[in-house]
Amino acid sequence: MRILFMGTPDIAAQSLQTMLETLPKTYEICGVFTREDKPVGRKQILTAPPVKQIAQKYGIPVFQPKTLRTPETVEQIRELRPELIVVVAYGRILPQEVLDIPRLGAINLHVSLLPKYRGAAPVQWAVINGDEETGVTIMQLDAGLDTGDILLVEKIGIPENMTSGELFESVSSTGASLLCKAICKIESRELTPIPQDEKCATLAPPLNKEMALFQFAQPARKLHNLIRGLNPWPIAYFMYQGKKIKVRRAKFHSQSGRPGEILGVNPLLVACENGSLELLEVVPEGGKPMSGNAWAAGRRFHVGDCLE
Repeated sequence: MRILFMGTPDIAAQSLQTMLETLPKTYEICGVFTREDKPVGRKQILTAPPVKQIAQKYGIPVFQPKTLRTPETVEQIRELRPELIVVVAYGRILPQEVLDIPRLGAINLHVSLLPKYRGAAPVQWAVINGDEETGVTIMQLDAGLDTGDILLVEKIGIPENMTSGELFESVSSTGASLLCKAICKIESRELTPIPQDEKCATLAPPLNKEMALFQFAQPARKLHNLIRGLNPWPIAYFMYQGKKIKVRRAKFHSQSGRPGEILGVNPLLVACENGSLELLEVVPEGGKPMSGNAWAAGRRFHVGDCLE
């Protein structure tokens, strides 16, 4: 089987690597489509996407068109003669004329239990909303946004204090394995496509920096989920004396008090609505990551002081 792979970030690179290592030798990755190289870091060094780096390591042809909608790009895909297109976090919607090229169609790895959390940030929103489980879905691609028929699903539990970054590692590994399983079953016609229930569809829009600011007057459980959901980006924060105090990790407690009131300094426990938060790791504006205890000691906080 000739497979055309389309993807860009780390999760796609892990899927591509797993495919190359575990699929039978009769399966050929005939090409890789990925996004353009981008400047990275303070020095803005032009860097290839993770998927491109894997493809080059294995000598796979790489294509980086700005769009899939030009006649030239469509013809490039036809010339590769793919029998199946595999998409993992490519970052572009495939037009119908591209979907029609491979005889087995196109499939996509989506890191949620579709139709829940269609869109760009399904892992983060599962954590922000306090879900106890999520999963990975292999779906047939159509011209919509994560609307195609479901082929395979695997559920994954979400521990109470897991961050979205940690959950992403879990779904990436599980998703890569499930993707390989789906590819083998597609060729043998073992999968039955199941239409998504549109009544259960929800969206997972991109995150933004504006949603990172919080106040301790909000419910403690909601803030706990927000903090772990916005880790590793954009990182939740509160304002103290005109400065941003980022909170990378926190823990929910049932102890209550006046919102913003310090209930303990070792560990640093701050009252919210309906509970409190133990600030485990903070990053003061202009400073380095430190424990909440260390920040409290440096500010010489006392029980009864208020952060709002």
